Amino acid sequence: MMADFDLLSVQEARNLLYKAREAQKKLTESSQEQIDRIVERMALEAEKQAGFLARMATEETGFGNETDKTIKNIFAAKEVYAAIKDMKTVGIIGTDENKQVWEIAEPVGVIAGVVPSTNPTSTIIFKSLIAVKARNAIVFSPHPSALKCSLEAAKIMAKAAQEAGAPENIIQCMEYPSLPGTRELMSHKLTDVILATGGPGMVKAAYSSGKPAYGVGPGNVPVYVHTSADLDQAARHIIESKSFDYGTICASEQAVVVEREIKQAFIDKLKKYGAYLLSETEKERVESVILTGGTLNPKIVGKSPQAIGKMVGLSFPPDVKVLVGEEKEIGKDIPFAIEKLSPILALYTVDGWKEGCDVCIRLLETGGLGHTLGIHCQDHAIIKAFALKQPASRIVVNSGTTFGGIGATTGIFPSLTLGCGSYGNNITSDNIGPRHLINIKRVTFGIKEMMSNTTKSGTLQPAKTADVFETEKNIFVDQGGNLTVSREEITEIVKRILSEMKI
Repeated sequence: MMADFDLLSVQEARNLLYKAREAQKKLTESSQEQIDRIVERMALEAEKQAGFLARMATEETGFGNETDKTIKNIFAAKEVYAAIKDMKTVGIIGTDENKQVWEIAEPVGVIAGVVPSTNPTSTIIFKSLIAVKARNAIVFSPHPSALKCSLEAAKIMAKAAQEAGAPENIIQCMEYPSLPGTRELMSHKLTDVILATGGPGMVKAAYSSGKPAYGVGPGNVPVYVHTSADLDQAARHIIESKSFDYGTICASEQAVVVEREIKQAFIDKLKKYGAYLLSETEKERVESVILTGGTLNPKIVGKSPQAIGKMVGLSFPPDVKVLVGEEKEIGKDIPFAIEKLSPILALYTVDGWKEGCDVCIRLLETGGLGHTLGIHCQDHAIIKAFALKQPASRIVVNSGTTFGGIGATTGIFPSLTLGCGSYGNNITSDNIGPRHLINIKRVTFGIKEMMSNTTKSGTLQPAKTADVFETEKNIFVDQGGNLTVSREEITEIVKRILSEMKI
C-alpha cells in the first residue's frame, strides 16, 4: 500500500497532465511566428537567470560547482536556442517539388520530462525550449534532491512563455515527486512522449512505460591518445573536459587509453594542466569509495578532488583538478573502469592503435555502449579505422568529450539529451532536439501509374509519369498549411465533370 505522500504525488501527476493537455491544445493553434517569439523570450530569460539557477542547484544538490553550472545553463539557453530558432516546426516544413511530397509538422502532444539531480536546471531549460518550439506541453518530474531549483527553473521558463503569449500550464513541474508519481506521469493515458534523463533504473522505467520514450544510457566514455596526437592540446582538453562541473556530465571522459611510447610525455602534460597521478596506495584508498554495494557511490558524484581526498584521509593541493589512477583491469567490479561522474580518471597503457581500439570497446561494453568516445590523433586513416569499429554514437576528435558530445565545441546538434541508439537500448543515436518531438505528416501526390502491364517476356513495364504539375498548378497553401483552390481551378473541375457526364 502506498504512503499518503505517494498518493499525493500520483494525483498531482494526473492533475498536471490534464492541465497540460488543455494548454497544449491552445498552443497547437499558434503560428510559427508566435512560437518563435515565445521561445526567444524563454531563452533570453533563462540566460538572464543562469547564474541564479546555478547557485540554487549547487547549494541544494551539493553536486558540481556554481561557475560551471552557470555555463551549462547558458549553453542550454543560448547555444541550443541558436540551433533551433530558425527551425520550422509549424505547418508545412518541407517540400520536394520533384517527388511532389509535402511535410507537415504536428506536435506530439504532452511530454513527461524526467530531470536528473546532477544537471537539473540546465535540463529543464533545454527540455522546455525544445518542447515548446515543437508546440508541446511538458510536465517535469524532478529528482527529490533537486526539487527547489527544478521548481524555480520551470517557473521561470513558464512565466517567460506566458508573457510572450503562451497559454498557462504549458510548462509545469511536480511539487511532490516520488517514484510512484513519476511512474504515473510516464504511463498515464494523457502522456504522449517521455524525455528521460537520469539513472539506468529511471531510463529503463521510461522504456517500460508503454509510451514512446527518448532515454539516455550511461556514458562510460574512453578517450584514446595516439602517437600522432598534439599531446599538449590533448592533455588540456581532457583535463578541462573531465573537471568541468566535477565530472557530472555523462559525456565526460572516464578513462584515458594512451600509447606506451608517449605515455610519460603525456602524463607530464596532464600534470601541467592539473592532473594528480595517484600512487598505488593512494589509488587503493580512492577506489575504496567509488563503489558501494556494487554500484557507483553517490557520495563522490560531482565532488571536487579535495572533497574526495578528504573522504579517504588524503590531502590534495588546491590546484589539483583531476585524480588519475593507472589501471590494467576492465570490468563492472573494477572501480576505476566504470562511469564515475566525478573528477576521477583511469589511465590504460597500450601498444598500438589496434590494442587501444580493443580496450576502448571493452570499456564501452562495461557500461557506456552507444554513448560517446574520444580520440586525439592527427592521422585521419587511424581516426577512420578507429571510428568504424567503435560502438559509440558520438566519436569526438581532438576535443574534450564533455563539450564535443553535447555539441558545444563540435558541429553536431547542441543538446543535453544524448541518445545511445540500439547499442544502449535507446530508440535513437541522435542528439535530441525539436524534430524528435513532432509528428511529420506527408502529403504525397500520384506522379506515375503502378507497373501492371506485362510484356511477352513476363517483365513489368513502367507506366508513363502523370503530369501532376498541370493538375495542381492552381492549388495553393496558406501560412497555416491549409489548402486553397483558385476560382479558375474550380471552373476547370466543373467543366471536366460535366464533360465526363456528357452533359
